[in-house]
Amino acid sequence: MNRKFHALLTPVLSFLLILAAYHVQCDDKLVVGEVEEIILIRCGKKMPARIDTGATITSIDARDLKIKNDIAEFRLPEKYGGEKITLPIVEWQLVRSSSGQQKRPVVEIDICIGTKKLRIKANLSNRSCMSYPILIGRNVLKEGFIVDITKKNILPPDCSQNTTP
Repeated sequence: MNRKFHALLTPVLSFLLILAAYHVQCDDKLVVGEVEEIILIRCGKKMPARIDTGATITSIDARDLKIKNDIAEFRLPEKYGGEKITLPIVEWQLVRSSSGQQKRPVVEIDICIGTKKLRIKANLSNRSCMSYPILIGRNVLKEGFIVDITKKNILPPDCSQNTTP
């Protein structure tokens, strides 16, 4: 009986040690799936976002984009309320995509992803031909996220207890 007990106990303990080591490495990071809902804090709108480790910076669907005196004015897609948003442009970014190169305005905006409230930089582009109105890039993911591409919608946004953007 002693040998049987050890034969069963050894793999279980090994698994627990590996799991504990993984937890120590990832305990301050949140796991996100390939698609997650986020909240744009400014307007309180919940929107689906594609998580893209290949994108340098986050991108927001900006309809009817107008720029005047380094101020960007745009509307969210009608499906998400069509709200008008006005933000200062903090920089311009040259973006390469399958359709070529494009210079896009970059703004700062507060979002909620999981339990984290973050002030992020995002470029503005008409994403009406894309499946998701927001693309979350590495600039957000490096703030403590791990991506599990086998999952979707595993981290609902809830920043009610977090007041630090």
